[in-house]
Amino acid sequence: MIRPDRAATGRQQLDYFLGVSGETCGSTGLAMHLVVVPPDASAEPHYHDGYETAIYQLEGRVETRYGDRLEQSVVTEAGDFLFVPPGVPHQAVNLSDTEPAVAIIARNDANEHERVVPYRT
Repeated sequence: MIRPDRAATGRQQLDYFLGVSGETCGSTGLAMHLVVVPPDASAEPHYHDGYETAIYQLEGRVETRYGDRLEQSVVTEAGDFLFVPPGVPHQAVNLSDTEPAVAIIARNDANEHERVVPYRT
């Protein structure tokens, strides 16, 4: 069992509560974490090199901007799933200026934090 007791800041500059990963439990093909986007905050634009990401929105409303110039977007709210293919530039933006947005993130790479690549538009 893994019970995260503190947040770690990821390369996207968001707080992650580390769950299943190569580092926490020896997983070899899966990572799953809880992520919090503070009120009126956003992730740094980035893409994931070689792995997929699935997001389940628990709380809040998030606009995910994506594409070469982050010109496309989709809004997720509690109960929504979002799939991000490998190599797609994206940026999560919390649409609330008072409430955090919380999501579960799963990836098919147990050491995914090593392959988060900053993206400049």
